[in-house]
Amino acid sequence: MTTAWAMLAAVLIDAWLGEPSRAHPLVGFGRLARWLEARLYADRRGSGVCAWLLTVMPLVLLAWGAEAWLGRLSAWVASLFNVLVLYAVIGLRSLGDHAMPVASALRDGDMARARQAVARMVSRDTQVLDEHQVAAAATESVLENGNDAVFGALFWFAVLGAPGALLYRLANTLDAMWGYRTARYENFGWAAARIDDGLNVVPARLTALSYTLLGQTRRAWRCWRTQAKLWDSPNAGPVMAAGAGALGVQLGGAAPYDGVWEARPDLGEGDPPDANVIARSLALVRRSVVLWLVVAFLYGSLAYA
Repeated sequence: MTTAWAMLAAVLIDAWLGEPSRAHPLVGFGRLARWLEARLYADRRGSGVCAWLLTVMPLVLLAWGAEAWLGRLSAWVASLFNVLVLYAVIGLRSLGDHAMPVASALRDGDMARARQAVARMVSRDTQVLDEHQVAAAATESVLENGNDAVFGALFWFAVLGAPGALLYRLANTLDAMWGYRTARYENFGWAAARIDDGLNVVPARLTALSYTLLGQTRRAWRCWRTQAKLWDSPNAGPVMAAGAGALGVQLGGAAPYDGVWEARPDLGEGDPPDANVIARSLALVRRSVVLWLVVAFLYGSLAYA
């Protein structure tokens, strides 16, 4: 039950305060990662492994030691530490803070503002996107980051406590920084990409299952089963295919990166997305969070009994 209460408390604090506007811990971690990359970079997998270990593991071990030490002092203080760490690594409110300005601009017919807002969510060339493509980009980001910024951290918190949640979020952050198949990161970023893939195997599929159960279930399951395997990422595929099917919309397709339109598989079924679909995707993620909390409390009740 302690784990379930900590999860609920962290989600409520996130809903109340959102991400820290100053001195966000993950921003500081990003600076540390860039500093170490500048000193350790070499076009070899071994260098990437070393950089990953030196960037992530001292912080995870510090969290593990702090949790153990605080637990000997006071169970309440240790619980508070767990809540604060989980709050620091989840970003549920942030999804809405980024996505709703896109939806609002689309409803107002202000494409310049919509493209500018969605550029804060995705890495594609947003200036050439039309209304449906802007809505698709925002919706895809909400669905995928539902796993990356919320459910993955909740899962590893339930399994390993605060150190587990921190390990997941730091690994996910390094994947976003180094996990690219480019000339610079093909070898150096190999470890970051593979570790993130491994940590996401279970939570990504639980996220896809949550979307499936809480949306258009038959369509979501069909899209998950037939489309997920076509996506480059083994974990984003199930999440986004199930999410698109659950919403009953068409996502995926070609997208522009660095001036080139890259072919991507279609995801989902139905009409092209619009501003309302962005809001519906946020609602789907939030309903899924409620489902996870209910399951956590039910499991805790059974274990306590």
